[in-house]
Amino acid sequence: MTMHAIHDLLLSARERRPDGTALRDDEGSWTYRELTAHSHGFGAWLRHRGMGPGDRVLIRAAGNRNTLAALYGCSLVGATAIPLSPTATRRELEHVVRDATPSLTLQDIPSVPAGEPSSADLDALSDPTARAAHPALLIYTSGSTAAPKAVVCRAEQILFAVTAIAERLRYAPDDVIYCRLPLSFDYGLYQTFLAAHATAELVVAPGGVDGRILTRIRELGATVVPLVPGLATILLRLARGRPVESSVRLFTNTGEALPAETIRELRTCFPRAGIQLMYGTTECKRISVAEVDGDLARPGSTGLPLTGTRVAILGADDREVETGEVGEVVVSGPHVMDGYWNAPEITAQVFRRPADGSSGETVLHTGDYGYLDTDGHVYVVGRRDSVFKRLGVRTSTAEIEAAARAVPGVTEAAVLPPLDGRDAALFVVASVPETEVLRQLRTLLDAQKVPGVCRTVAELPRQSNGKLDRVALRSLLTEVSP
Repeated sequence: MTMHAIHDLLLSARERRPDGTALRDDEGSWTYRELTAHSHGFGAWLRHRGMGPGDRVLIRAAGNRNTLAALYGCSLVGATAIPLSPTATRRELEHVVRDATPSLTLQDIPSVPAGEPSSADLDALSDPTARAAHPALLIYTSGSTAAPKAVVCRAEQILFAVTAIAERLRYAPDDVIYCRLPLSFDYGLYQTFLAAHATAELVVAPGGVDGRILTRIRELGATVVPLVPGLATILLRLARGRPVESSVRLFTNTGEALPAETIRELRTCFPRAGIQLMYGTTECKRISVAEVDGDLARPGSTGLPLTGTRVAILGADDREVETGEVGEVVVSGPHVMDGYWNAPEITAQVFRRPADGSSGETVLHTGDYGYLDTDGHVYVVGRRDSVFKRLGVRTSTAEIEAAARAVPGVTEAAVLPPLDGRDAALFVVASVPETEVLRQLRTLLDAQKVPGVCRTVAELPRQSNGKLDRVALRSLLTEVSP
């Protein structure tokens, strides 16, 4: 079937595999027939409350089946869904409400009667023409300093990204995808769409079950596990450095790169599982996807750009640099989103339109630094603000963090670049003194790259999506500074 909206992924899956398990949470499971029925019921519930194209619905996106029914229900009526983390603070919630002005806010998603939709029922929920004129999703992303801003995502951009990513990941109908990532995080949310594209089973997990991740993966027969570094660290801690019997065939990673040593440990503990590294940003969803275990042949690579997209590396003069030279990663293609909600100035800086006002492709300036090899594979060095000079020598947070993790006794590391006269600061989870960490770092790095400050913490602060929270790190530094 031709797809024009997010819910078309679900309807297509229902046609192909109606009685296959679509979705499972801690309370039970739904087949694709049942998920469609519950989504239709939610769409009717929204329509009864006057929701339609142009309306925005804020959804506290807990890890359960009702959240997915609500998201698909929004698509059915043409409303714009705004998934928000269930752990969002009151301040964060208030910011999103002020910024997005939702017509409806669902703090708790109600259970609504399911309905078996007919074609006429589906057509009656929304005018397709009106629906296409409005975004399908507003996905809020957290910056390192500024308030979260929403990426405006239209259905056609989402569907292109899903199809292009699916081409590389090759999820299959018999896969069980264990998603411990928040559904407010695009990496987690797109597991829903990718599962439907493949008619696979998606398991969504609520918060607070970290200690049972390995047990649940084994109990459920999970075959695919999307990872960010924080989640991988928990999984490896539970595996205790020994090979684990499981059905996992594939770990995927994007959002925040897995350290090389974490990848090595995953291969030790899950010897039957492949690892597929990816690089993406909410502003275009995904940029490149490597082959399974492609990092073994090309260490540090995140693979080739998605089919139908183009990646270029620009220097300071906005001209393309030579192969292998580091510069800003810029992207063009059908998956580049429309910009940021209510933020025209930032949108103009990041989403560069043709200067002559023509309808040429928008070029996304990611703010990430990286390079391409001779075959076009993408390598990411870090964010613009993660590459810096210390005492005249260029380095990056990634380089220092990798060296720190190589120090015996250090299990995790994070670096804050120099700022406002403050030296670079290293935070470690370690069983050795801070002075010893710095001493050993000087044997692994040029002395001018070694941060002037080292602090030991019990654990690194992380956002709800598992990414490192560098804003919280700065607060810790302030707390311990004299």
